[in-house]
Amino acid sequence: MTLVLASGSSIRAELLKNAGLAIEVDPADVDERAVEAPLLEAGFPPEDLAAILAEAKANDVSSRRSGDLVIGADQILAFQGERRTKPEDMEAARRQLLAFSGKTHELLSAVVISRNGEAIWRHVSTARLTMRDLTPKFIGRYLAAAGDDVLSSVGAYKLEGIGVQLFDKIDGDYFTILGLPMLPLLDHLRALGAIET
Repeated sequence: MTLVLASGSSIRAELLKNAGLAIEVDPADVDERAVEAPLLEAGFPPEDLAAILAEAKANDVSSRRSGDLVIGADQILAFQGERRTKPEDMEAARRQLLAFSGKTHELLSAVVISRNGEAIWRHVSTARLTMRDLTPKFIGRYLAAAGDDVLSSVGAYKLEGIGVQLFDKIDGDYFTILGLPMLPLLDHLRALGAIET
């Protein structure tokens, strides 16, 4: 049984490969903003947005890969009741980090397994991250050191790198923060017989 990751995320692929899984990468072709627009209008909570987007990606790829197990994932950042998206430029990243300074936000990471175009398993994990009080000067130095890489992250940070310096406290699973709840995923893949027990 072939395991397929429906994502172009290098960190998600690396997490799966580091866990000893043989995977194929086949990124989904899903217009995420088009999928989530009616959901946002209807007031869906962030965890539902993440789960629906992950399922859309997994189903998109699995509909053209008969019999394969396709893993779809999505991550939503919720801050003060609002969903945040990836910053579009360094100025947006700076403003976002200033807003997060001294406050807590949530990362909701959803993972879905689909087969033959249909979801057969879903899971959403939440991590709560509290940033320390950041000065504008520190934020400027941090962004200069981290570079444009922060623009590929919804929070304008990568915890596995220099971004760890932004935080006071983290409640939640490290893999959830990286965008793929590995422990429940591996557990379910074992239950399916896709990996050894």
